Amino acid sequence: MKSRNSYERSVKPLSRSIAARNNVLFQILLGCFIFILFIFIFSALANIVWKGMAGLAASIVSEEIQFAIRLSLFTSFTSTLICVLFAIPVAYGLERFDFPGRRLVNVILDIPLSLPPLVCGVALLLLFSTTGFGQILAAHGLRFIFSVNGIILAQFFIITPYMVRVLKSTIADINPRLEFVARTLGCSQWQAFTRITLPLAKNGIIAGLVISWSRAIGEFGCALMVAGATRMVTETLPVALFLNMSIGDLQMAMSAATCLIVISLVSLFIFEIAGGKQNPVSRLS
Repeated sequence: MKSRNSYERSVKPLSRSIAARNNVLFQILLGCFIFILFIFIFSALANIVWKGMAGLAASIVSEEIQFAIRLSLFTSFTSTLICVLFAIPVAYGLERFDFPGRRLVNVILDIPLSLPPLVCGVALLLLFSTTGFGQILAAHGLRFIFSVNGIILAQFFIITPYMVRVLKSTIADINPRLEFVARTLGCSQWQAFTRITLPLAKNGIIAGLVISWSRAIGEFGCALMVAGATRMVTETLPVALFLNMSIGDLQMAMSAATCLIVISLVSLFIFEIAGGKQNPVSRLS
């Protein structure tokens, strides 16, 4: 019995030593994967920024880049505001209510996430150019094809599923019993939604707005098919990058790319801050 106890005492430190060594090896392996992916992405983006910064000041003051920046900001802000007006009630309805065909509706709304942007652009182009619906809108002065309205439409079509996904996740984290308690205290469903759910979902809404706006300002494929790529007419920053690369003006293309990278970095940083904050009240059970 004594020999068995002594054997177990000698084996336990050995097993702990092996486990500790395996943990260190596993952590080193994870660190290598993280380092390789970080270096790959960082070096690719840093190369653009390094080469684009040299002539960035001269390119920024050019009429073309200033037009592209103004149009990008206008269209992205407009499409994001329209997006949030639709995404908040849609996300709330899909998360809080159970109705026949809800899964099908979720699948249909998520289709733009999986389709190539060019396919989305072709779908919008055909809908608003060859159908009676599009022709009626055009007859009443609401044109989308080869116009600034088409850029806003394409951005809205692409970013809305992102916004709905973020808001659904945010609303799912808010305990529905809080709304139920508010309704037992005399609030209507609308009042419970505006006074309880929306304030608790503030961080998620901010994060969704930022990431959707960042996606909108960088949208190219879908907007290209709907609005075209006409210089100084439908020329957003991605279109400016495309047009200048196609004619070999590398400096202007690098400047447009640098602007997009800086915008993406800032928006993602804000997204991390807003998305990382969790309201403890929403976690009550």
